[in-house]
Amino acid sequence: MKRLGLIGGMSWESTQVYYRGLNEGVRARQGGLHSADLVLISVDFAPIAAAQQRGNWGDLALRLQQAAEQLANAGAELLMICTNTMHKVAPEVAANTPLPLLHIGDASGTAVVDRGCRSVGLLGTRFTMQEAFYRDYLTQHYGLDVYTPEPAQQDLVHQIIFEELCQGRVEAKSRTVIQAIIGQLVENGAEAVLLGCTELGLLIPESERPVPILDTTRLHVDYALNAAMATAKN
Repeated sequence: MKRLGLIGGMSWESTQVYYRGLNEGVRARQGGLHSADLVLISVDFAPIAAAQQRGNWGDLALRLQQAAEQLANAGAELLMICTNTMHKVAPEVAANTPLPLLHIGDASGTAVVDRGCRSVGLLGTRFTMQEAFYRDYLTQHYGLDVYTPEPAQQDLVHQIIFEELCQGRVEAKSRTVIQAIIGQLVENGAEAVLLGCTELGLLIPESERPVPILDTTRLHVDYALNAAMATAKN
């Protein structure tokens, strides 16, 4: 397989799911003692989260570009940004690295379309739900209508992500809150729902009923393995 380069740590709680998923995926596909060929840069999330709050996206793009350069120097052949929110700066990162970027929007959009859905609910951080970068990507590249929760619900989802899941807390009451918000998205017309924050999969299980509930972390892992192993040398 081609060597995967991961920019992680945003948060490390979800990055460990990436690491486990990639290795389990390789073992499932190749058997025996096979595991993933990858290199990982795990950043300190606190200053990144603070910069997000301040809107310093240019600084964040530069930080991820530097991480991508480190990964390229370590022999990575494909690049993964292991977070939904930081795909806001994916165009700048992709333009400044020789590594092909495996975009989480492609993993998510493909999975939704493959299920025959034309509309999708999107949960994530406030940045992911409110700003256009993710919604527009799904619409422009996959023709999807994208639904997001109402503002008060967006605040609840954002709070659960940053104050609980990113700090290792998985609360049953928060699971109930998110499930209710998902139900509202379905009532509003969503034919599938994306757990568009890499931490949300720690709280809500994937499901295909009554509509597909899709964990973008797992979708991204499968998408990356397909890309890395499709070019494997015999």
